[in-house]
Amino acid sequence: MILRPRQAALVERSLAALRQHQNTLAVAPTGSGKTVMLSAVVGRVLAEPDAKACVLAHRDELTAQNQAKFARVNPGVSTSVVDADAKSWSGRATFAMVPTLTREANLAQMPMLDLIVVDEAHHATAASYRRILDAARSKNNRLQVFGVTATPNRGDGVGLRAVFSNVADHIRLVELIASGHLVRPRTFVVDLGVQDELSQVRRNASDFDMSAVEAILNTVPITQQVIAHWRAQADGRKTLVFCSTVAHAEDVARAFGAAGISSVVIHGELPAAERKARLTAYERGPIQVVVNVAVLTEGYDYTPTSCIVLLRPSSHKSTLIQMVGRGLRTVDPAEHPHVDKTDCVVLDFGTASLMHGRLEEDTHLDGREPGEAPTKECPNCAGSVPLRVTECPLCGYVWEPTERPDARLPVGAFAMTEIDLLSGSNFSWVDLFGAGDTLVAAGFESWAGVFGIDGRWYAIGAASGEPVRLLAHGDRLIGLAKADDWLNAHEAADAAHKTKRWLGEPPTDKQLAHLPPAARQDFGLTRYQASAHLCFRFNRSAIQRLIWQAHSGDLRSAA
Repeated sequence: MILRPRQAALVERSLAALRQHQNTLAVAPTGSGKTVMLSAVVGRVLAEPDAKACVLAHRDELTAQNQAKFARVNPGVSTSVVDADAKSWSGRATFAMVPTLTREANLAQMPMLDLIVVDEAHHATAASYRRILDAARSKNNRLQVFGVTATPNRGDGVGLRAVFSNVADHIRLVELIASGHLVRPRTFVVDLGVQDELSQVRRNASDFDMSAVEAILNTVPITQQVIAHWRAQADGRKTLVFCSTVAHAEDVARAFGAAGISSVVIHGELPAAERKARLTAYERGPIQVVVNVAVLTEGYDYTPTSCIVLLRPSSHKSTLIQMVGRGLRTVDPAEHPHVDKTDCVVLDFGTASLMHGRLEEDTHLDGREPGEAPTKECPNCAGSVPLRVTECPLCGYVWEPTERPDARLPVGAFAMTEIDLLSGSNFSWVDLFGAGDTLVAAGFESWAGVFGIDGRWYAIGAASGEPVRLLAHGDRLIGLAKADDWLNAHEAADAAHKTKRWLGEPPTDKQLAHLPPAARQDFGLTRYQASAHLCFRFNRSAIQRLIWQAHSGDLRSAA
């Protein structure tokens, strides 16, 4: 497996911070490949022959996912598990469940560790995590602690400064949108005549007074306007609505239902089984809209969701990003073959976008990857954080913007510059016919292509032991990102980098024998370009079949 250039930058910055501080936090949102990056950091530390590491998680599924991904990033490195069923430290990397490891008897069996990784590191200040860290430090005062999280600011307002003194890197949603790894949000800021009232609502310890927000927004005329705007901009889209209180959510859901739009309510007081059943009805059944209260802000990713409705303000930009992020995941056509998703509509009826600035306006992409990220000191907690952050991941301190963003920019005024993924890729992409609509890249174990037809784009790939498959369809940038990730996932670092000398050598006689006459007459053709042509030639029928099936579905969706 090969890391994306942006992932490699986070790994290098994290390792440098660990060497300097013995601890560091990295913020990596949905879509960034958080598990891949933490696995790469662990693998680099374990390059020392006697080093041992432990990766902490608080849920069984996270432990299993982390172990499986680690094995792909670090093939040949032994692993073991400490959980309710197993208590083994035999591996050089051990994946441990926090509720199990925190017990005294299990801590006593813990060997000397060189590195502890805290996945979902916003939990790191909890007593159970602190007990593990203290026990590990008692056995090795040079212990390094690496935390990774998508949501550094805790709901209870407790900062992470007690565990982490610095932030090595912070990948932002806008970077992932610009590179095609997330879809673009289209934000509608809708003033229903109550923004002045909302701006006067007081904050409590963790957020705004939501009972006061409910009193302003939970009225029949406002809810009717919400539904009207939803019909105009997002009718037919799978939608998550974020409300202020349970009563507000129930009233909004009833109004959607009365308008003939199927909906359910999700809140923290529901039994777990009922919550699961309602979400299943949304994901697999007829439910169009889920109205929730502070439940689906993080950790919920149903990728066909393509509309977010904000019926509440947010005192933290991180909360706004979490809510909007629920609708930005790209869709895997193998999982959802009939879903066409190229953007996410955000309907903001509160003041979150006015207060924090629309995600689209955060355009300052760092073009100096990899390398040391410029930092600044938080005036509240004295932590060292990346210069670009506007909210301290360690304590939640907010830097005030230098000017108030204009939230009434026309819809589609997306100022961000796309990342040139072709030049930034680990692979060389070949424009087979010179028209820019047939791009192919190849490695030793896999190949991928991006093909344009009638303004639609289709990413297709195959790998050793796997059939040709559709990776994405719709947006060109998303297709390129999916195709590039396919190659990264199936190739080793020494297989397909653009700097390899063999890429520019002449084609072999065997390649020439299979190339069409026009390609054989191209005396500037390289061995790598010939390989790309042959991948296309040998798989042309499968490529055409997959494109035709997906394109026919796109045409039916557009009709």
